[in-house]
Amino acid sequence: MAVDLSFFRSETSQRLRAESRAEDILLILTARGLDIPEPVHERITSCTDLETLRTWLTRAVTVGAAEDVFVETGV
Repeated sequence: MAVDLSFFRSETSQRLRAESRAEDILLILTARGLDIPEPVHERITSCTDLETLRTWLTRAVTVGAAEDVFVETGV
């Protein structure tokens, strides 16, 4: 019996994963006590690229300011 997995490759599924990852980034920044200016919040929540969001999520753990999630460290 074949299982239809098309939903997991759909635009809706992609959007939901991106929204979830954006929420995680904001949660980490908030938990770390960092101020999240509206432009930063908007940029994070409007991004739909999962790889970009993954990069920002990783950076959110160590940045000194929320804006720094967008800055490549060169490490």
